[in-house]
Amino acid sequence: MDEIKETLVQVAKLMKISAITAPKARGVDNIVCKIIEDDETIGKIAGEMENLSSELGEAYLRDARSLRNSKVLLLIGCKIVEIMGNRMTDIGISEDMILNILNLGIALGSAVKTASLLNVDNRIMFTVGRAAMKMKLLDADIVLGIPLNASPKNIYFDRTRA
Repeated sequence: MDEIKETLVQVAKLMKISAITAPKARGVDNIVCKIIEDDETIGKIAGEMENLSSELGEAYLRDARSLRNSKVLLLIGCKIVEIMGNRMTDIGISEDMILNILNLGIALGSAVKTASLLNVDNRIMFTVGRAAMKMKLLDADIVLGIPLNASPKNIYFDRTRA
């Protein structure tokens, strides 16, 4: 493994700690993470994203290209669990669903904050998570992916449409 990739794996481990230790509603631990560092699995996820693009849109193709150029991937997900008793809000969404998704958002924000502090290029991608869920790579009800890279130009910005 090259030195840059080794360092990115270490950063992913620190990001995972940030996600796991992030504040959670009522202290309920429903966040799960997985680090993917092998090129074969990253390629399979990108391939699944390309397959999904015909049904779900060109963003999946664009993000698959970005993922293929990434060295490491961190998956972060949440299990939907009871937190407040599953009462419905006035907008038709349960308090529990809102709190579970907020937990995930705080975990994601904590993880990318860590990457940013360490100058590692990253981007939260729903598309990666959707493919990972279809492939059953993480035991979670909602998954998002954070690809990581370190190069002179951030590959996750100034991207063109598929």
